[in-house]
Amino acid sequence: MPSFVITEKCDGCKGQDKTACMYICPHDLMFLDKERMKAYNQEPEQCWECYNCVKICPQQAIEVRAYADFAPLGASVIPMRGTDSIMWTIKFRNGSLKRFKFPIRLIPEGTVDPYAGKPEPNYDELKKPGFFTLSI
Repeated sequence: MPSFVITEKCDGCKGQDKTACMYICPHDLMFLDKERMKAYNQEPEQCWECYNCVKICPQQAIEVRAYADFAPLGASVIPMRGTDSIMWTIKFRNGSLKRFKFPIRLIPEGTVDPYAGKPEPNYDELKKPGFFTLSI
């Protein structure tokens, strides 16, 4: 189910030019209605349900209804972001709660070097027959 904004809680990130959910959405779906100062998902059918907007919202005004393989039918999923972790709360239809805590990234965005410690590629090897089918 796509993300949706609870308008009673949304304050449009206090009138800034770009809301937190607009900044974080990988598909650029979140939009700010400047007249009402409320964010909304402008194309719900395109939502990936990645929970990025839900996790970053400072007012906890965005929700995603979870799929049955993640949370039972009728349950809600609420993340609470702390300084070093996210506490996920699953609220079941009968009112019972289950909580999970996971750490978050503590290094600045863009500082990870995915190729650190890896050898430089040898482009001549690409032209050799069987390169992609060799067992190493």
